[in-house]
Amino acid sequence: MKAAARTPRRPRKGTNPALRDPVGVYCRVRPLSRADHECCIEVVSDTTVQLHPPDAFRVCRNGEYRETQYSFKEVFGTLVEQKELFDVVAKPLVEDLIRGKNGLLFTYGVTGSGKTHTMTGSPGDGGLLPRCLAMIFNSIGPFQAKRFVFKLDDKNGVDVQSEVEALLERQRREALPIPKTPAGKKQLDPDFADMIDAHDGCRAEEVDEDNVYAVFVSYVEIYNNYIYDLLEEAPFDSIKPKWNSCNTPVRNGDFVPPQSKILREDQNHNMYVTGCTEVEVKSTEEAFEVFWRGQKKRRIANTQLNRESSRSHSVFIIKLAQAPLDADGDNVLQEKEQITLSQLSLVDLAGSERTTRTKAEGSRLREAGNINQSLMTLRTCIEVLRENQLYGTNKMVPYRDSKLTHLFKNYFDGEGKVRMIVCVNPKAEDYEESLQVMRFAEMTQEVEVARPVDRPLCGLTPGRRLRNQAFREELSRKLQLRGGPVAAGPEEQSAAELFFQSFPPLPSCELLDINDDQTLPKLIETLEQRHKMRQMLAEEFAKNVLAFKTMLQEFDSSVASKENYIQGKLAEKEKTITGQRTEMERLEKKIKTLEYKMEILEKTATIYEEDKRNLQQELESKSQKLQRQASDKRRLEARLQGMVAETSLKWEKECERRVAAKQLEMQNKLWVKDEKLKQLKAIVTEPRAERPERPSREREREKPLPRSVSPSPAPAVPVTPLRPRRSRSAGERWVDHRPAGHVPTETLLQPRVPRAITVEAPSERALARCDRYLLTHQELASDGEIQTKLIKGDVFKTRGGGQAVQFTDIETLRQESPTGRKRRSSPPDADPAGSECTDVETRCSVAVEMRAGSALGPGFQHHAQPKRRKP
Repeated sequence: MKAAARTPRRPRKGTNPALRDPVGVYCRVRPLSRADHECCIEVVSDTTVQLHPPDAFRVCRNGEYRETQYSFKEVFGTLVEQKELFDVVAKPLVEDLIRGKNGLLFTYGVTGSGKTHTMTGSPGDGGLLPRCLAMIFNSIGPFQAKRFVFKLDDKNGVDVQSEVEALLERQRREALPIPKTPAGKKQLDPDFADMIDAHDGCRAEEVDEDNVYAVFVSYVEIYNNYIYDLLEEAPFDSIKPKWNSCNTPVRNGDFVPPQSKILREDQNHNMYVTGCTEVEVKSTEEAFEVFWRGQKKRRIANTQLNRESSRSHSVFIIKLAQAPLDADGDNVLQEKEQITLSQLSLVDLAGSERTTRTKAEGSRLREAGNINQSLMTLRTCIEVLRENQLYGTNKMVPYRDSKLTHLFKNYFDGEGKVRMIVCVNPKAEDYEESLQVMRFAEMTQEVEVARPVDRPLCGLTPGRRLRNQAFREELSRKLQLRGGPVAAGPEEQSAAELFFQSFPPLPSCELLDINDDQTLPKLIETLEQRHKMRQMLAEEFAKNVLAFKTMLQEFDSSVASKENYIQGKLAEKEKTITGQRTEMERLEKKIKTLEYKMEILEKTATIYEEDKRNLQQELESKSQKLQRQASDKRRLEARLQGMVAETSLKWEKECERRVAAKQLEMQNKLWVKDEKLKQLKAIVTEPRAERPERPSREREREKPLPRSVSPSPAPAVPVTPLRPRRSRSAGERWVDHRPAGHVPTETLLQPRVPRAITVEAPSERALARCDRYLLTHQELASDGEIQTKLIKGDVFKTRGGGQAVQFTDIETLRQESPTGRKRRSSPPDADPAGSECTDVETRCSVAVEMRAGSALGPGFQHHAQPKRRKP
């Protein structure tokens, strides 16, 4: 009768995030090969390492060297022993394996960083792999099933057979001419004998003694993205073929090259290698000898960086099949639902390398390319998994791009513990490669894997094996007391000898004389005594048999009554279990409903939190905008207040100036009218007499005058005629700007500027010392006369600390000849000296516009009304 079992099923999608664990990443720093080498890695604490660039690779930023720190679950320095590393990293995985849970442990790093040493070890110091095997057999040694009780099928499952079927299978295997599995008692291979510590008593604490166990091992390698079975029997070493003198492989008709294996997925979505050799082992020595047999076939080569560089990824798989004993604790339970198959994969990854450093060529270059490509695919898968878990995306993980990632797909998408040991070499030449390894390892810690579930309980009473052993011992003891068949030993043999010695000794049976009548009677008497004793022993034996039968009947009746009682109890328990299962199903449905509601609430909460963050950001931006607007408003108000005050002051001054100018103009007009009346009165009343003519200035007009080179005034400044103006302050100082091409005029009235600094070009120093500015500008008028403009302005200090001039007024000074507007009484050709002025207007065209006692002086004349200046 056979029963099949499968590996634990992976959880369905939508697993509760609380039931997920991150990938455990550990870091191990190997010691330097030479003490004079430069070290670029420093162990800062138990969980942190620091990388500082060596002299040849330092990256300078802002004048400082950049040092980086990376944190892991635990960091092991150069002095850490293999035993300590095993207790922290691998021991929990072995304990989970015995409990029926899957596990994955792999080493990662650059070439020559100590990955193979960490996994395999060295003579006298075994690595993680032999220590895992030793712990497994130390824990389940007394509870192992006989060979072929468990039998693996070709679909990643296991079958369980009865002891009779297992015995027939053993006899059939022994009859076949195939290599036998190595025996556990034979002498070990001296190449690896020191790697196994026979005195290491490490074992799991919780081992179910009511189960029977069987261990199966397999060993494969991934070479150039192909999977090969390292335990497959070949006619000779097919991995390293023989070569002739022409450097070509020797042709042999018996040579069968190794065939690559195919990856398949079982019904529980677990990946496995089809057609892979799986050997059942019963001891640590036997299991490690199988591993060593495959290790000799693994592809290694000599490179510039490592004398024995692994050219392939090796995967050593340990499968543990277990099934509970029946109710009697004697035979394996033949129920497939109660059989569990768990596995632990120990992976030694090939190291990443740069061909520029290894100087690889030909096949070595191809091997290096495939190794780097598979490691890059592993990194890509880890990055996509991390992005999907952190950001809730649903990107496809490219497991199928490499055989390495495809083989371990069920660990990341399914369940089980995943542990990674990052091996680094602290020498300076490996700094850049170590930096990339550290970044990938630190990122891997953020990936979470579903926590493995506990296997279901079988429902049988615990302690069945111990009770069966106690029953057997008690039965043997009672049979021994009643003289029944017991095992032969030294004490029993001595009791049998004493029993046979109690019989009467046989006399001598030799008849030397025909008349001897004593020998035969003595022999007859002895034989009669022995016959009587034999009858007594037969009667005693019959009595014992009858008593034993009675005892067996009593025992059967008690066993039957106990069975009935137990059946009743079992029926009650089954009812209770059925009710509990119903309740559990109800609770599971309720839990699923609550989980669904929780997911909805979490999504809603996430949406609300996102809205809240957006609203808070919007509120902060609006608040900042309002603050900026308020600040701008305050600055604008202050600026407007200053401008209003300045404008008000300027308009007040302008109004005062215009009022004063208007008053002066009206006074001048009144004065002019009074003077004209006086002159008219004098002309009318005085006697007529000849007056000398004013000399003509036609000759002077014909002479061309040079144009002024002074700068022209700004067009935006309004033009006002020259008029007397009262000084605003007695303490004002002027800058009298007269360009170098200024032409002096011969007028009687000349501008007089008190407290003035005369300059040819304005300077900041002169403007800083004065309050007013005056520019004298000369140009040629339309009638050919020189016209002088006096452009006035106020000097202000700017916010930047300089000086600025704001023009406020323009006064014009002109000189005209009165001959152009004089009426003559004589003909035109008469002598002008004899002509007389007959026009009163002409005679009064040149008038002195001033009052007696005025300080303005002669020569000033108004030719236009003052224009209003723009504010």
